[in-house]
Formats: sequence, structure tokens, C-alpha cells
Amino acid sequence: MTLNPLIQQLIAQGPVLTDGAWGTQLQARGLAPGEVPDLWNLTHPKKVTAVAHAYVEAGSQIILTNTFGANRLRLAGGGDTDFVKEINEAGAGISREAANKHALVFASIGPSGKMLMNGDVTEDELRAAFAEQAQALARGGADGLVVETMQDLEEARIAIAAAKATGLPVVACMVFDSGKDKDRTMMGATPEQAAAGLLEAGADVVGANCGQGIAGFVKICARLKAAAGGHPVWIKANAGLPQIRDGKSVYTTTAAEFAGHVPAVLEAGASFIGGCCGTSPEFIRELHKLLREKHNL
Repeated sequence: MTLNPLIQQLIAQGPVLTDGAWGTQLQARGLAPGEVPDLWNLTHPKKVTAVAHAYVEAGSQIILTNTFGANRLRLAGGGDTDFVKEINEAGAGISREAANKHALVFASIGPSGKMLMNGDVTEDELRAAFAEQAQALARGGADGLVVETMQDLEEARIAIAAAKATGLPVVACMVFDSGKDKDRTMMGATPEQAAAGLLEAGADVVGANCGQGIAGFVKICARLKAAAGGHPVWIKANAGLPQIRDGKSVYTTTAAEFAGHVPAVLEAGASFIGGCCGTSPEFIRELHKLLREKHNL
């Protein structure tokens, strides 16, 4: 097994700190309910830059991009398909500028929002949409690509193939939030099945994000690591499960509580650690402090 050179270089120094949530940070800066976050790369670039810069300041070694929903199929819901390439190129460029060589940029590729098994979309349509997005992110200057928050392993495999065609390193993450032990994807895939499928499709790093709080990621991480054949594991957990208050999702896990579970996740085999929904630069600062103390990062 040969690891991607950039990935190998990153993990050689110990655990790599990624970033936290983007959506809630944009909402804090005025993103309205129902508004398309990805469009802000064109309409509010300074506010998007502020999110990226906040994570770099907090200690992130890798930051993502505001492009999670910027594929043609997802953007079609808001009638915004005329600017797919521009949104993605701008998203990568914004994060790259904010990183200012202090962090790497791994651009976000989220799911299409369509169900392949229900016939809502064809494999060819998925291939075209993910290829368009991945190529635009590469042109924008991304150092790597993250296929994330995937529920359907087949859709993930198609996205990975499109991402690999850019020549950039590819991270691929599934959501494990189903089954009595919350250790399966919505489609029923186990961590072992997911790792095998993601690696077969060409992923350089496999992982899990979203779906549940960090305590539930310890066992999932260990199983992914055992099945990954030496490939690194990427973990980004939520700040617990949200509670609805006054029509808004509120996450109650604190940064300190979140950080308290991180040593167990690292012990389980995570090489990349960060946060997903409900986490913030405060969470990343806590993790940076923890890693600095324990791993001299």
C-alpha cells in the first residue's frame, strides 16, 4: 500500500487538525433560513473569508470550503445552475486566500440531494455533476478534495472517481447514524463495508462525519481503522444532537466536552480530527490546545 505523498507528509507529524462547521458560522453572519450558502462565495465573499480565517486563526491545519452543496443537481433546487463553476472556483480561492499558506485547503463535495436507488438521478448525471464540481475546485487551487456526509455508498464511489480524476488527494466520509447502535449508514452499510467500498473507488483517506456526537465516533473510528488497510481515518463529529428551540437547531455540547472525547478517538485510530455541525472556532481552539499538549503540535 502506497499513501498519497501529501497525506503521508501530513500524518507523519501526528494527528492533523481540520476545521469545524461552516453553515452555522455563516448563519451567525447573516445567512437566512433557506438561503443557498454556496452562493455567498459570489455575493458575500468577505463573510465567507471570515469563517475560513477564523478556523486558521484557531489552529486548523486543513480548512474546507463553502462548496458543500455546490453541485449542479443540488443547486438546481434554487435555480442557481448558471454559476456552478464560478461558485466552486471562488469557494476554493476564498479558503486558499484565508489560509495564506498557514493551512491547506481540502475542498468540500457534498451529496447531490437526489436518491440514486429511487431513480431520482442516473449514474451518468451524478458523474457529470461531480466531475464539473471537482474540476472547478481544482482550478480554484484546492490542495485536496473531501467527499463528505455521504449516505449512499454508490453515490460516494461516483463522487470519489470524479475527484480522483483531478489528481488531487481524496478524503471520503460516510454518515453513520442508523441501526440500533448508530453504526450503519442510512442505506445499511457498516464501517467495514464503507471502508472497503471507498478504498476500492480510490479514496486516499476514509472517514465519518456528521450524524451524531463525538462519543459515538470512537467505535466507528476503530472499525474504520481496522478495515482501512493502513490508510488514514478522518473524523468530524457533531457537537451532539441538536435541540429545536424557537424553530432553530441548538447544539448543547460545549467545546470542552467535545475535546474531552478526542483522546479516545485518536486512540481509536483517527489521523485527522475536527468538527461538524454545531462546532465552531472555539472547538478548534480547544482541540489545538489538546494536540499541542499531547503531541507537541
